[in-house]
Amino acid sequence: MRRSVAPGSDLEARTGRHRLAVDKPLALPRRRARKRRPLRQRPVVCTVLVVLAVFLLSVSLSVGNALTAPGGGTLPERLAEWARDHYLGPVVTFGEWLTYQSPKVGGKPSFALTGPGAAPSGAAPEPAGHPAAPALRPPPLKSLAGGPLPGEGQWRVLGTAGGQPAIYGTYLRASSVYTSYVAGIALLNQNLLRFELRPGTEDPGPGNWQAQPDIPPGTREGLLATFNNGFKIAQSGGGFYLNGATTGLLTDGVASVVYYRDGHVAIGVWGQTVRMTPDVVGVRQNLHLIVSHGRIPGSVDTNVETSWGATLGGSYYVWRSGIGVTASGQVVFAYGPALNVRELAELLKRAGAVTAMQLDINPDWTSFIYYVPRHPADPTPVALLPDQMQPAGRYYSVSGRDFTAVYAR
Repeated sequence: MRRSVAPGSDLEARTGRHRLAVDKPLALPRRRARKRRPLRQRPVVCTVLVVLAVFLLSVSLSVGNALTAPGGGTLPERLAEWARDHYLGPVVTFGEWLTYQSPKVGGKPSFALTGPGAAPSGAAPEPAGHPAAPALRPPPLKSLAGGPLPGEGQWRVLGTAGGQPAIYGTYLRASSVYTSYVAGIALLNQNLLRFELRPGTEDPGPGNWQAQPDIPPGTREGLLATFNNGFKIAQSGGGFYLNGATTGLLTDGVASVVYYRDGHVAIGVWGQTVRMTPDVVGVRQNLHLIVSHGRIPGSVDTNVETSWGATLGGSYYVWRSGIGVTASGQVVFAYGPALNVRELAELLKRAGAVTAMQLDINPDWTSFIYYVPRHPADPTPVALLPDQMQPAGRYYSVSGRDFTAVYAR
């Protein structure tokens, strides 16, 4: 039974006070809200942002310089070169792997093999190749693809010196599987020619080379041919020497093209068959021999990716170039698409090379250009292979990579 409380009684006053004390919530001390500082007042965050901004600015400037520096090359070429120079080689190789397309099996060439005079569309027409005296013309080369096509393996004169044939050229297929791909081969007579090593603005880069990175007006009379040299020096396995200046390290055991004061070149193994003498004005080293004493060593079939630069997805079949010397001292240059190292070596050997080495690879860098003297002081450049990527006039502008220029004696 509930007990009633009389209003105003002492009991009512006591229980009321008690009820108020129970019903009133306890007052807790209020915590002061923490005021968040702006990002600019946080020293760690500011430091990270400054470092990131400096990094992005330096990368932007570096890439910008690479894209605008003289030396030629397409935008993708320049970006790839920049990336490889900044420790991003694996990224470039992965991108090449994604875009790589295997060579087409079978088929026929896209141009006639009746003579090296086949010029790209839009190029200045080349004078018809004129046969040399029968006793001087090299013997025809046998195709590696089986039955020859019209003109395949037949030599034609690309350049003369003193009224004599100085450079011959021909086309040859290197595979019985990839029959639509054609290599270009040139045979250069050292008795009539002189060879000059030229530096590139990016590779070997600035230095006291005492040579120009292009072939400017006023220096073109007597020019008969130009061709690419080897890998970037940092990946060549050796060094570069020109007129007393050096970059990289001239390394014993490495295949070398040696340029002499009298204009001739020798090809051999540095420290063994070729070495430094007072007559040497230039040395370009690159990898190891692919023809030695007239034979192709088994090393061309091993360590392909690490030793021979099989980029574009690690494929063996890419554009490749190489240089060799015959028993009589003539120089052989060969290049073309869809070549593995052994096929390149076989092309050089078939053209008479007893010693040979690989030069550069991939379509961006390989080329052979000969010059038609319609105007002796400004001869017309013509690409030996009409499907080479580099334009025939590439060395009339500043080159980013080193190359070889060939003049009449």
